[in-house]
Amino acid sequence: MSIQSSATALRPGNNPFLKAVAAISTLCGWASALMIVTAVLITCQMIFIRFVLNGSTIWQTEAVIYLAIASTLVGLPFVQLLRGHVNVDLFPMMLKGRARRALAIGTSVVAIGIIGLMFWYGYDVWHEAYARGWTSETVWAVRLWIPYLSIPVGFGLLLLQLIADLVALILKIDTPFGLEEA
Repeated sequence: MSIQSSATALRPGNNPFLKAVAAISTLCGWASALMIVTAVLITCQMIFIRFVLNGSTIWQTEAVIYLAIASTLVGLPFVQLLRGHVNVDLFPMMLKGRARRALAIGTSVVAIGIIGLMFWYGYDVWHEAYARGWTSETVWAVRLWIPYLSIPVGFGLLLLQLIADLVALILKIDTPFGLEEA
């Protein structure tokens, strides 16, 4: 098992679709980082209010939780773009040529199917929260469709990045698993 051992980030070449998806995924990375910084700042403000001013906080804990979850989901396509996930590349390294390519295409199709299902059901949960006017059971009473929106957005953009990865693989812009042929 290796982390970023031999795989490198997707290089879109001159393909406009791949460039656009890479730009969107990069924007997602920046948005995710901004959400984490915001969550840290809110946490510092909450600590100051509670322990220095001896006051109570109402919205801070819930906001930090929602920001942490949203940053994780919205950051998914950026991690996929960079191939920053932990991967086990022993089996792909053992395969050569067409077998490695077939495995790469097969795993991409399976990943697209799974993430497509997660997108679909994430959209369903978001829509139900929106349509029924769900709110959190806290004093702040957040309209839950707002934090739940990160589910279909994150998985939808990850799906888009996975499709771009598959297109790059099929067009031979990218190599299977980012491994060079021996």
